[in-house]
Amino acid sequence: MSDFVFPPSFFWGSATSSHQVEGNNDKNDWWAWEQAGRVPEPSGIACDQYRRYRDDFTLAQQLNHTAHRFSIEWSRVEPRDGEIDAQAIAHYQDVVRALRERNIEPIVTLHHFANPIWLAEQGGWANPAVVERFMRYSRVMAEALGDQVRYWVTINEPMVYMVMHYLDGIGPPGERSVERAFLVMEHLVRAHAASYHAIHQAAAAAGRNVKVSVAMHLQQFIPCHRWSPLDRLAARLTEDIYNFRFLDAVMEGCLRVPGRRPVPVPNAHETLDFIGVHYYGRAFMRWGRGSAGRWSGVRCGTEHHGEVTERNFLSWDVYPRGLYEVLHWAKRYGRPLFVTENGICTQHDEQREASIVNHVRWVARAMQEGVPVLGYLYW
Repeated sequence: MSDFVFPPSFFWGSATSSHQVEGNNDKNDWWAWEQAGRVPEPSGIACDQYRRYRDDFTLAQQLNHTAHRFSIEWSRVEPRDGEIDAQAIAHYQDVVRALRERNIEPIVTLHHFANPIWLAEQGGWANPAVVERFMRYSRVMAEALGDQVRYWVTINEPMVYMVMHYLDGIGPPGERSVERAFLVMEHLVRAHAASYHAIHQAAAAAGRNVKVSVAMHLQQFIPCHRWSPLDRLAARLTEDIYNFRFLDAVMEGCLRVPGRRPVPVPNAHETLDFIGVHYYGRAFMRWGRGSAGRWSGVRCGTEHHGEVTERNFLSWDVYPRGLYEVLHWAKRYGRPLFVTENGICTQHDEQREASIVNHVRWVARAMQEGVPVLGYLYW
């Protein structure tokens, strides 16, 4: 890997989400969740990036970033159902303009976990109407930003959203239901497909060429006890559903979940122009009663796994080679890949520096072996 040179077109940069950096996003369901005391540290003003974005982008420029991924705050753009805020639109147009002025490629994410409160009150992602609502919002943003944005991510980590919010109940609306979770998964597939077509239609009307994708958190699931057939089954089933079922659905036009009737989604067929890949480490799985009382894979800690040689601040496994391996997995879909998130939670800059270097080395090796990677964004 030592003689590998990244191509001049390779993107280097960072990634953020609106709720975590903008501050005072008081019209979305995560803000309401925080105000109800459901998290130890409410977002509040956060990094105040809604006002400070130009300074932040200047810092990124000084670090030689060539791309920046950020998310639109849906609740700012559409504070009430069907009501578009022109000032919010103008703000995000200026955000994109500020990036372009600094020769930084804007990569826009439309949904990054947070929903407008009005949407949550309508049933959120469990309500079939969310598909039309999301398509409408996507079209508005594509028409507003389409002349300046080439890369779009419709939905950030759809499977993480489904598990966190509808199986584990650790995000709004805090549900724990297998049936509701798979209903949400179907709506996420349908919404992505509708958004994909809306963005392309807006781009075609403006004579522009765009690339549209989702951002998938791909994770290696390792049996807690490799000698246990049930632990191996838990890891295999979790890996299949968590990593591949959504991608399969938006490439094949049909959502297939083990033990359930296939759900045709014809307009989802091949609605990926590239694939956003997120990677943070491995998860160790054992068989047992999981979220919502289902018998399936249960995550166990890393304490008793001798193969875990490094952990981050949250005691997660740090395994840079895994990024190389998931990039090879994603290659099967025949689309360019983009590492739209990778990073480490640590209080030590030395560990962060080593982590970035080691993960990038494995990206280089994957590219040497023919995996098409467009860029690397640090979270």
